[in-house]
Amino acid sequence: MKRAATLRLVSDLSDFSGAARLRELLARDPAVRVRCSADGRHLLLLSGPGAPTPQLLVAARGPGAGLERAWPEARAAPLDAFFLAWPARPALALLWESGLTELWGADLGPSWRPLHNTELYPRGAARVAAVVAPRGRLVWCEKRPDGGHRVCVRTLEPGGEDGARLGRTHVLLHHCPPFHLLASRKDVFLLPTASTWPGASHILLTWSPSKGKVTVAAPRLGLSYSKNLNPKQGDTWDFRTLLRGLPGLLSPGEPLAAHTWAPTPQGLLLLDSRGTVSLVQAHGSIRTVGALQEAPGELEGSAALGTFRGTLACGLGATLELLDLSTGRLLERKVLSTDSVHLLEPPALGMQDEEDLETRGGLRLLSALGLFHVGWEAPQSLELPSATDLVFEEACGYYQRRSLRGAQLTPEELRHNSTFQAPQALASVLQGHLPPSALLTTLRAELRDYRGLEQLKAQLVAGEEEEAVWTELAQQEVARLLRTELTGEQLAQLNTVFQALPSAAWGAVLRALQLQPDENGMLSSQAPPDVWKKVLAGTTTGKEPPNGILPPFELLCRCLCRLEPRWLPPFVELAQQQGGPGWGAGGPGLPLYRRALAVLGEGGTRLEALEIELLLGSRRPKAVLQAVGQLVLQEQWERALEAGLALGPSSPLLRSEIFKLLLAEFAQHRRLDAHLPLLCRLCPPELAPDELLLLLRTHLPDEGGPQTPFPEPGAEPPLTVGLLRTLLRQTGAQGRPLGPVLSRYEDILWDPGTPPPTPPRGPVSTPQASDQPGLEPRHHLDRACVTDSGSHL
Repeated sequence: MKRAATLRLVSDLSDFSGAARLRELLARDPAVRVRCSADGRHLLLLSGPGAPTPQLLVAARGPGAGLERAWPEARAAPLDAFFLAWPARPALALLWESGLTELWGADLGPSWRPLHNTELYPRGAARVAAVVAPRGRLVWCEKRPDGGHRVCVRTLEPGGEDGARLGRTHVLLHHCPPFHLLASRKDVFLLPTASTWPGASHILLTWSPSKGKVTVAAPRLGLSYSKNLNPKQGDTWDFRTLLRGLPGLLSPGEPLAAHTWAPTPQGLLLLDSRGTVSLVQAHGSIRTVGALQEAPGELEGSAALGTFRGTLACGLGATLELLDLSTGRLLERKVLSTDSVHLLEPPALGMQDEEDLETRGGLRLLSALGLFHVGWEAPQSLELPSATDLVFEEACGYYQRRSLRGAQLTPEELRHNSTFQAPQALASVLQGHLPPSALLTTLRAELRDYRGLEQLKAQLVAGEEEEAVWTELAQQEVARLLRTELTGEQLAQLNTVFQALPSAAWGAVLRALQLQPDENGMLSSQAPPDVWKKVLAGTTTGKEPPNGILPPFELLCRCLCRLEPRWLPPFVELAQQQGGPGWGAGGPGLPLYRRALAVLGEGGTRLEALEIELLLGSRRPKAVLQAVGQLVLQEQWERALEAGLALGPSSPLLRSEIFKLLLAEFAQHRRLDAHLPLLCRLCPPELAPDELLLLLRTHLPDEGGPQTPFPEPGAEPPLTVGLLRTLLRQTGAQGRPLGPVLSRYEDILWDPGTPPPTPPRGPVSTPQASDQPGLEPRHHLDRACVTDSGSHL
């Protein structure tokens, strides 16, 4: 049966703030830039560069604040404006050609307010040519004073007193031609412009921050190369050197002349002036996906391109064409009542409203006439269950688990039997027979998610086997399970989702816990304690839990170990801070670091490094000593010393034990000599010199033969007095002690470094001969004794 496309009105724009100005800008300026927030509730319109009076309009749907600004001169207007994907509140960034960046945020108050202003160029030397704002970053192409260009990146995250935290400017590409920038949810595309060098106008670059690589491609030549970014070099590339090292890219090629570019989850769409639509995939290959019946060459303004559920949507003038993305076949062509449309992506996963459930799986079309949904009708054979049916189905599962009856409980039995009154009461509330209450408010979100899951399952049954649908289904299911009691069947279902789609499941947990990494690699969370309590609940005593079902915390640790190993130690440390009594972190069960170690597996250099980081991050004395012992076996001396120095004043005994452990190694070999300053800093201040020497003597190697001034060839050099003296200086008090000498080694420690003054010399008299031969005068002997004892030589 042929599918039918639907164009349904979602809003006539009257429910947006500033509806009149919103319609006016959409109707007056076909080249206006339109952005949509992640939750779909805010629209941003920035009039094009040719407008007489550049204007910015931010309209909010429903209860929310709007923002409107105007600049009398075109050169004083911002170059571009973007919504920022911040989970806590709506935020936007305005960027000027001079490098000025303004961040605005909308709180619960009546209006937007400025959060932070910064200058990308403090000296005002460079100029911004193009800019995008992917997740957590600002990426721009700038023109240097010498006429060259480069591409720079700067992290941008919520936080701090002013509401934003900006990182340092990092140069991604040096000595490059001017590029136009576009960003999807995963990649940043660097596209050639009209002023790009003639020899590089056929080259396209794709930067994937999550994968840490840059793809350089010449799609028309069929060439593509992938380069991993080197952290030791600061992830920086020289464009000219990069091209010279890749064969074939400098060959003459057809320029990538495009009428319209559009980023999509599948790659980058390219529409040329002849009406041919091509898809440039992330790995650099290009394929033609369709041809429009009407060419855009003679039309002014940009066309609108987008994809949804295997369909390519092209809005061009007053027509909307829908093509099959895999075959290029024209599926349907609609004539619109307007000459200018904008295609918007659907809201991000987990941010749909209840009324948006019917519009999931399609695109949104914006014009001066309103906001429309473009999608396919669901097959009539697939009917979504009502809210009342969902209540009875959930009640059946609940009572079946609580009862002892062997017969299967059905929804029909609950409907007609008066034994269980709760399902009837809930159903009557949902049907509107009772006035709204707090219970209805609580159930509305839960039932909305249930209906969304059922609709996704219906799409999969209908043959929509796209990866995006499976990903959305997994994320919705994990988000729903985290709001339930994770025991029994629910916990087994959570394990199944993580095994089938680990990336999507971890993404749902990332949003549920509201995890945010900082510049130091640590994690912070804004999630309520109830969510953490469910994640940390449950303990396991063995490496392999019964039936292979892992508790939530172990499940997340195993997933992180496979997907993002570097996030595992900070995640466990954050969990230790969030855990409360009885949650598995501070309760009678195993500590969290041991629960995480139980699911790491065995063997491998990476697993050993993760084990050491988990032991050090636990702050448990035995665990830290075990980690330091492993570092000593691996001869990672600096890391072992830093682990001891990182312990605060609250752990003096543990620092002392680590010092004794490393002192034993210092006495036996000379591989620690290069790190002697760190070993001296680790030395406990209350350790006396004689105690230090006794410790050293305990671990000194036995002398097998007679002592010699120099070691034999190939033998381990012995401990020298110079190294010993440097270490002894750190023991005892900080200044030379007053009063009696407390140790027989104080003379070594407190040697002033200069010889004592020479005693006064008197006239020397000639000794007289004694009456008794062989005896010298007694007073000369006494003088000699006094002189010797006073010089301390």
